[in-house]
Amino acid sequence: MESVPILIALCQWLREQGAAVLPKSPFGQAVTYALNNWTALVRYTEAGILAIDNNAAEREMKRIAIGRKNWLFTGSDRGGATAAVLFSITSSCQRHGLDPFAYLRDVLARLPDQSPERLEELLPDRWAAVQKAAPAS
Repeated sequence: MESVPILIALCQWLREQGAAVLPKSPFGQAVTYALNNWTALVRYTEAGILAIDNNAAEREMKRIAIGRKNWLFTGSDRGGATAAVLFSITSSCQRHGLDPFAYLRDVLARLPDQSPERLEELLPDRWAAVQKAAPAS
């Protein structure tokens, strides 16, 4: 991984800077913060499934924050629960590059005949894989 040598050099530089600056200075506090969180910072280099940043999670939270006042008026607790489910489905579709309407139209048509053991096949990521593998008609 190309970032590991850069991170090693950065850690060494932070240690050198930490020894040369006042600990209570803004820069000293920044150096201390970085070194105290070093394990979390480099975790992505140890597990290939992890992203270098949390941009995807931040984007999803931004959508919720923008619509926060809209979610106050769902009509009832049941309406709020339904809205949460639909929001989750459409967010998953967008994350996988799917058209939410096409996904829901197909899944809702197939759902009555789908056995409980095979419900996972209807999840957006698995549904997308099947759609990509299917020949175009």
